[in-house]
Formats: sequence, C-alpha cells, structure tokens
Amino acid sequence: MNIAVIQARMSSSRLPGKVLKDLNGQPVLAHMVRKASKIIGIDKVIVATSNQESDEPIAMWCQEHDIEYYRGDLDNVLQRFIDATEHYSAKTIMRLTADCPLFDYHVASQVLALFEATDADYCSNVNPQSWPDGLDCEVLSRECLKKSIAHATREDQEHVTTYIRRNQSLFKVKNVHCPLPHIHDYRWTLDTADDYDFLQKLFKAAPEDAGYIEVLRVLESCPELKAYNDKQRKQQTAPFTSHKRSFEKSQAFLSKAEEIIPLGTQTFSKSILNLNSGHAPLFASHGQGGRLWDIDGNGYVDLMMALLPVSLGYNDPDVDYAIREQLDRGITLSLATELEYEVSKRIVNIVPCAEKVRFGKNGTDATSAAIRLARAYTKKDHVIVCGYHGWQDWYIGTTSRHLGVPQATRDLTTSIPYNDLNALETVLKDKSGQVAALILEPTSFVPPHDGYLEQLKSLLHSHGAVLIFDEVITGFRLSIGGAQEYFGVTPDLACFGKGLANGMPLAAVTGRADVMDKMEEIFFSGTFGGEALSLAAANAVLDKMSCEPVIEKMWDMGTKLSTQVEELFHMYDLHEILSFKGYAPWKLLHIAEEEPDSATMIKTFILHELYREGVLSLGTHNICYAHNEDDIAHVVKAYDIVLEKFAKNRSKTALNEIMKYPEINPVFEVRKNA
Repeated sequence: MNIAVIQARMSSSRLPGKVLKDLNGQPVLAHMVRKASKIIGIDKVIVATSNQESDEPIAMWCQEHDIEYYRGDLDNVLQRFIDATEHYSAKTIMRLTADCPLFDYHVASQVLALFEATDADYCSNVNPQSWPDGLDCEVLSRECLKKSIAHATREDQEHVTTYIRRNQSLFKVKNVHCPLPHIHDYRWTLDTADDYDFLQKLFKAAPEDAGYIEVLRVLESCPELKAYNDKQRKQQTAPFTSHKRSFEKSQAFLSKAEEIIPLGTQTFSKSILNLNSGHAPLFASHGQGGRLWDIDGNGYVDLMMALLPVSLGYNDPDVDYAIREQLDRGITLSLATELEYEVSKRIVNIVPCAEKVRFGKNGTDATSAAIRLARAYTKKDHVIVCGYHGWQDWYIGTTSRHLGVPQATRDLTTSIPYNDLNALETVLKDKSGQVAALILEPTSFVPPHDGYLEQLKSLLHSHGAVLIFDEVITGFRLSIGGAQEYFGVTPDLACFGKGLANGMPLAAVTGRADVMDKMEEIFFSGTFGGEALSLAAANAVLDKMSCEPVIEKMWDMGTKLSTQVEELFHMYDLHEILSFKGYAPWKLLHIAEEEPDSATMIKTFILHELYREGVLSLGTHNICYAHNEDDIAHVVKAYDIVLEKFAKNRSKTALNEIMKYPEINPVFEVRKNA
C-alpha cells in the first residue's frame, strides 16, 4: 500500500492553529487532504498529528469528516511516521505537511512515479530546491524509514528525512526538478500572518485546486500578489545534527581508492597531504548552498568551496537549470555553438582587458595558452612568474615539485617575489632582450604597493615584454571584472577560471586583440574547448553576477566572518600569532611561529579541530554567494570552541602531545610574500 501522510499540529510558534485556519471557506488542512487524495498512485491519505491535548482539534476535525488519522509522539515525528506505516502496512510513504495549501498533486504524482520507476529509496522535489516553497513532497520506502530510525539523532527524529538527506551515499536518492526557471524563491507556504493574508487573496483569485502553472498566471495578472512573491525568501538553514563525528567510512574508502588512484584522489589539495586519514573528511557525498556532507554523513559549512570554483554555491538553481536546458541539446557537438560567442561577448563587456576570448577547461590551460601567445607575439622565450600558475612544465619547474621537468625547460623561467620591482628589473637586465612576459597573480593575500602594478606594466613594456594577469582566483571574486577592475590596471592578457562556471570545468584566456590574434597561428586547440554544458553554466553565472549582488554579498559575508573571528583571537590572547591576510571573499589564516609549536603544527591542530565542529577549510575562507548568516554563526561558534581549546593547552604543553594526528605537510608554498 502507498500512503500519503500529512504532518499536522496546532502548536506553530509563528502562527498557532494555522492548519485549521479558514481559507476560502475551508480549513487549510481540508485543502491538503483533498489534493493529496488526487495523487496518482496513492491508496490512502492519513493525517499524522501528536497525542498532545493541543492537537485534539485536529483529531476531532478528522473524525467529523471521516478522515483517517494517526496520533503519536509530538517531538519524535520520525517514530510517528514509522508507527503509522506499520499500522497501515504501507510499503511506500509520501510525506506532506499541512501548511502547504497551494500543494500541486500533479507534481506529487510525478515524484511518486519517479520513485517507483527508479526503485529509489528516497525521492523528492526539494533536494535540491527548484520549486516554490509550498510544493514540497517527499517519498520514501518503509525500509528507508527503518534504517533512519536505527541511527537517527534527536534532530533527525524531529524532521523525519534529515538522516536520509545528510547520508545520501547510503541511499538511492532521486529528485524531480522544476521545468521552469527562476521560481525557486517564491513562497507559497503558510507560516506567518503575512503568508495567511497572501494566501487568502490568492485563493479568491485562483481556480479551485489550481496547479502551480495556474498560480503563476494569477500572480502575473495581480501585481500586488506578485510583489509579495518577488521578495526572495530568507535563506533558512537547518542546524547540523549533533551526532558524534566519525571519519571511518572516509578512511575505509581511502584504502580502496589508493589501490587504483595515486594518493586516492585527483587533486593534491584534496588528498591526505592536507587531510589526515581517520581525523578528517576525505570523500564528499553531496553539497547544497554553502554546505557539504561527507560519506560519513557529517555536515560542514564549506570554506573550501571545491578550491574556489563554486562561487555561487552548490546546486545553484539558475545554473543547474541552464545546464539541464543545454543537456537536452547536446554536450560536445560537431560544430561550434552560439554559446561560445555569447559567453565571449559577456566577458568582453565585463573584463577591462578583454577584446577577444578563447576557452579551455582549467586554469593551467589558460595560463599556458597565455604564455605561448606571449612568446609568439614577442618572438622571445624567457618567462618570469610570480605566484601560482598551474602544473605545466614552464611554471612547475620553478617549484620544489619539478620532478620530470627537463632542466632546459626550467632554465627558461625565472620566479620573482611579489611587490619587488627591483627583482623584476634585475631579471630584465640579466635576460635583456629575451623576456617574453611576466605572468603574476595581481594580488592574493597581500595588496600591491602603491603604484606597483602600474610601474610593473610600464617596466615590462619598456623591455618589449607582455604583462599577463593570472586571475584564475581573483576573477569574478574581488570584482566582477577581476583584480584589474578592482585596482584599475589593465594587463595585456588575462587568465580566468575558477569563478567562471560555478564548478563546471571552464577557463578563459583573453586580452588585447593584436596579441590574441596570434591564436590563429599558435596551436591551442582541444576537443572540449567549446563544451556546451560549461558554457551554459558560465552564461548563467555571468547573468546572475550582473543582476544580483553576488560580489557585494561575498565581501559582506567574508568581512563579518573575519571580523568576528579576529575578535576571538583577541579574546583568547592569540592575536599575536593568529591573524587574517587578504581580501574578504578570500582570506588566509596567517599563523606566526611560536615555540615549541611550528606554524604548520598549529595549523594542523586548528583545521582538524574545526572539522570536528563542522567547518571545512584548508586555512582560507573561500566565501560563496550562498553563504548566509546561519553559516557565519556556525563557523564563528566552531572557531570559539577550537580557539578556547588551543588557548588552554598553549601554556601547558606542546600541541604534538595532545594531537592524535600527525602534522600535515603542504604540497609546496608559493605565496609566502603574496
């Protein structure tokens, strides 16, 4: 038997008794029961309420209207659902809530159909959210419920499906996405007096049992009602469950992965070089907004954000919609697509130096293309580097990770420190007439000295060399036009990547037309350079950044976070060894050496203790648009716990005597002075 269980209670704190309030001549609950009975595939509709006296009116209403109901524990809603399932011998349970009178049974029928067709354990239309709030529907199996109750925390018991949603690696999870864009922020639920006023007016204007399409048409025809829904609903993030964190599954999976993958992962920074096995998360399950869950079911406010490419947040509905739309047309096609022009045109309109654009898949593609362009344009071979620029031979040969790079190649590149014009002048004189370009990160964690970028550009041009800004990180982060817009200095070429497509693999090299025209002569070409899903994502990202306060919010959230944590540094008398460097959207935790503990030891301690408090970081605050006040509060609380522990042990013993994990070893350090 398939049953629909409607959760209902009278004790709402914001709008008491809301489920029995009159709405167009009927209680809100009546609308839900009637619509639920029309869901295709549902055999019985049950109202699940508590056995508290306060919910007696719900039971009485059900009796009067011959509606089946089940009463159970007020707080342990999960147990109430399981008991109802057993009582009715149900195989499949659809979870609904009584405060959604605009619920669309057609959508719910699709959710149930997908659940059955895919043999899923859990299926919804809220994971991720792409529908208006108020159309929520979840379907799960009886076995899935039983598995949840066996491991559920108190918070899981209160919210029924939180255990499933944070442990998605344990279940077969499916989701029904909304086919229409830009309606995920509409609020069609009943939680406040304002909601009630809105719904009363809407029900008078809409036909009975209106589906979501009809509701949208009513809103379009009623400016007053549409104005209410045009207000983006406040992002409310459920707190993390208070279960004891374990990394056992990550540790076990690492053993399997290492058998066939060097280091067990594709990226050094995500490996055990930075994350101690058994004491840190190693494998992710899923992300949502500014949060991430690992395969052990632990949730984190994510301050890594996939090493910075996820600038809007995981599962951004507008970006995901654009990807799904393009997916219907193809991923990589036999001819160029219009998207290549559209995204290029956007970049040209946004980035000061951009006159022409070519795409690659990662930052190294863009920086290597820029170096080849500069060499072709200047007819010179030597390159000067400052900062981090990827894994190709011409750059990585200057670092301690140069194994496999021929000495002849290494001799063609010189590394210089940031903010040091004398160092640049020395190389230009020593390599007189040989320097093709300087490629540098225009800033990272240290701001440029007054006039540094301008003088650097002038000095290079006087020696016939090209200035390349590596804006793989700073692009679409410090400012929508990158560091060059932020500082008002225009390079000859610039490279972009991480922030461009919200996690989809896309990079771009752009710059002066006369230099970029050399693209027709050099060889920079790849099968996936025009891959359409990433370009569609970039189009959506640039559209959102142009229309919404993306950059402003990243600055705001980053400033609030660093300011509050710096207050903790002072409160615990740690401000002489702990501080932040950099800009609000991308801050670095700077640690001074303090005997007997090294800076690396202190960093290891702080980061691994933060993991245990639900914060994921490698020592930087990589802020995204989805990070909200709840996330900031969680991170500050975690820092408070960790710093108090550090301060208490600081004067008593060395950290290595209390740490249960070894000191981490960085891959290499390239930003000591930047």
